[in-house]
Amino acid sequence: MEGFIHSVTLEAQLCNGCTNCIKRCPTQAIRVRGGKEVIEAERCIDCGECIRLCPHRAKRAVSDPLTLLDRFTYRVAIVPPSLYVQYNHQENQDLVLDALCRAGFDDVFEEAEASQLISQATSRILATGSTKRPVISSACPAVTRLIRVRFPQLIQHVLPLVPPMELAARMARRRAVERTALPPEKVGCIAIVPCPAKVTMGRAPVGSSHSALDGAVAVSEIYPKLLPLMDGGHTPPHRAAAGASGLGWAAAGGEAHGLLGVENHLVADGIENITRVLEDLEDEKYDSIDFVELRACPGGCLGGVLQPENPYIARTKLRAMQRSVGGQVEPMEGEIPPEMLWDTDLTYAPVLELGGTRGERFERYNRMQTIQRALPGLDCGACGAPTCEALAEDVVRGMAQVTDCALLRCRQLEARLKGLEKGGGAEE
Repeated sequence: MEGFIHSVTLEAQLCNGCTNCIKRCPTQAIRVRGGKEVIEAERCIDCGECIRLCPHRAKRAVSDPLTLLDRFTYRVAIVPPSLYVQYNHQENQDLVLDALCRAGFDDVFEEAEASQLISQATSRILATGSTKRPVISSACPAVTRLIRVRFPQLIQHVLPLVPPMELAARMARRRAVERTALPPEKVGCIAIVPCPAKVTMGRAPVGSSHSALDGAVAVSEIYPKLLPLMDGGHTPPHRAAAGASGLGWAAAGGEAHGLLGVENHLVADGIENITRVLEDLEDEKYDSIDFVELRACPGGCLGGVLQPENPYIARTKLRAMQRSVGGQVEPMEGEIPPEMLWDTDLTYAPVLELGGTRGERFERYNRMQTIQRALPGLDCGACGAPTCEALAEDVVRGMAQVTDCALLRCRQLEARLKGLEKGGGAEE
């Protein structure tokens, strides 16, 4: 997908070949070969689930360093609402925004402001019925990529709006150019991101021909740098403007609850849960639902693998913060601005198919079924593939051998020994 640009990477020297991650990858993008795990780039959606599960810290997300700021004359931080609640005893968002500017940024733009606009645009699309129901949120890039790879029948249900982080970058660049009179290329819009999927989104956007983002810095990297800069000993010049509904997008359910006049919505978070929901949506089990909000990380962005704070504690802080800010949002006037809409169609990424012509795919599928019937069907993962079906597929693709199945080898050896016994005992 898009040249297979990814944030999730493998540190091979730390990997001991365990199978913890291969069983949980939603697109079966991980195998164990030669005693080390391998990530198949064409299948990876950068959901970060393997990072969350790896007991050896062999997976990590590669984001941009803060030195990226040196490339631009004017630097704008795109601030996610989840950043505010990473700090203890920090109810003043202004101090966080000010600390970002003291850390090297010239300006800040709250992603929550863009989220509020996306909510209004979503309500309009739902009211007009221009997207097939149930409408699926496009805010989580891992979910959008998962649909492209595994659930192509649901593509027509996906909301054709750019994610809030992308919209915020577009708005921030326009504002910076107006304020400074600098050419757009001199302005750097750098996102502070909670997960690897959002790192990848800026490098290889889905639904957009290009991204307004110039880089992505992990929350985990910038978190310790801001701590000494939030002393509270002065009045911050930067004022937070986002309302409670925009801040709520940091947690699962925040987007759905911010929609006007939409009562029948479904919210799910965590990669296994959203996969199950997508399977049910594909089977048309939720015909009474109008809107579906799905977040790949448990708890939403608060549970991103690049966040240092416990997501449950962060959610408690978020609720308190929402109560302390105003909830009024300026209504959107006129048509939905083009900068909020996709400029390219969401298309199927057939990375899970067997490839070749239609006849070749049919022949390979039949071979795969024959091989799968010969396997024990335990889905133990000892072969390095997540399931027996996946091993059969790898064999057909020429990437594995049937004898990679440990149980099948044991059964073959046992049958051979029995044959020797019947033939008069073991060889001398």
